Amino acid sequence: MPGGALLWQSAHCRVVRVDDPHYPGFCRVIWNDHVREMTDLAPADQALLMRIVFAVETVVRQLFTPDKINLASFGNMVPHVHWHVIPRWRDDRHFPEPVWGSVRREGLVTRPAVSDVVLAEAVSVALAKLNQSG
Repeated sequence: MPGGALLWQSAHCRVVRVDDPHYPGFCRVIWNDHVREMTDLAPADQALLMRIVFAVETVVRQLFTPDKINLASFGNMVPHVHWHVIPRWRDDRHFPEPVWGSVRREGLVTRPAVSDVVLAEAVSVALAKLNQSG
């Protein structure tokens, strides 16, 4: 699946895991239909997408225990609505700069090892709860 390992998918969007050994747990929440900007979505779809982003953030925080989460939506290179959910640690290779910035530290720091299967299950459970709560 383009964009990373598919963790979860609905009629509206999908959640993928980005393969980046420096940022395990880095996920993207991607709107399925081609939409350039958040404001091109209907208000109900905007709210749905953000609830999914926040649910993914919660899962990443629980499983990877980062010091911080970065949420980003650029679309400069890919003009399609998607959100990056990026776990950050004070000793990661870019901190405190963005993950796309200059490398400040070399080397790979050991982080919590969470398989795609475990992450996908946790995302699915969180989003099922989200659907139940409306």
